[in-house]
Amino acid sequence: MANKIHYTHCPICGSADLKNKWKAKDHTVSGELFDIAVCAACSLAFTQDVPDAASIGPYYKSENYISHSNTAKGLVNSIYHAVRKRTLAKKRKLVAAGTGLSQGSLLDVGSGTGAFVQDMQQHGWSVTGLEPDADARQVASQDYGVSLQDINAFYQLPAASFDAITLWHVLEHVHDLQPYVQQLKKLLKEKGRLFIAVPNYTSYDAGVYKDYWAAFDVPRHLYHFSPESMRVLMEKNGLKVLQYKPMWYDSFYISLLSSKYKNGRTNWFAAGWNGFVSNLKALFNVQRCSSVIYMIGK
Repeated sequence: MANKIHYTHCPICGSADLKNKWKAKDHTVSGELFDIAVCAACSLAFTQDVPDAASIGPYYKSENYISHSNTAKGLVNSIYHAVRKRTLAKKRKLVAAGTGLSQGSLLDVGSGTGAFVQDMQQHGWSVTGLEPDADARQVASQDYGVSLQDINAFYQLPAASFDAITLWHVLEHVHDLQPYVQQLKKLLKEKGRLFIAVPNYTSYDAGVYKDYWAAFDVPRHLYHFSPESMRVLMEKNGLKVLQYKPMWYDSFYISLLSSKYKNGRTNWFAAGWNGFVSNLKALFNVQRCSSVIYMIGK
């Protein structure tokens, strides 16, 4: 039986003022229900009774888990692939603008099947890609010709080695949250930049779908960040959020999945509308976007 983690104090700020707010279902693998609690002090939300790091592996074993399988099965996943081609260029330009470099050293943590690593390498960056899933590393090699290292290398890398470190929808999966952020700081050059993209449970679409919001993705998503909780996490570890950047496509993709989870099938018009309204509400306040990219420095 898997060892479960039950929090009595907030993983970020240590407050004991916690309250269960949602009960979300694992729609990808197990069908299990998980409570999601919220910290009243820093506003971090987190999944309760998640399997520990040694036990959570089976919850990633599904051909529907696109970041590991690269599957294009189904219309929603096909849309994901089409959008990814556009977002790769946007991510590369964001890294270049944030660091002030057109080429440099980059660490990509949680590289999945390697699409971003390949794109950055093709544009002259020296890239180290880390990925915990052996199957995903194999897909990266087969589909993109990219050699990824096991995530165990993370704590062995030399200090101050990288101009940029990227985590695209990764930090919400990390069990040892505080030590992980400390290591990210250690690996970053003095003027380097850290780019962290995570879902935002304070977005409009999250409020619409509530327990059915697909970006809860329990139990794989251990934490559910708000902009405030991300700010607190970084400041506690000697880092600072410098900019907030939107991920406009995520509101549509998440709304499509959420609609399917809630109704048993996708209501394309309603989901599209909810994604549009979510982006409209975030247009003048990026911190309300469905997913936010945080650009962070020392």
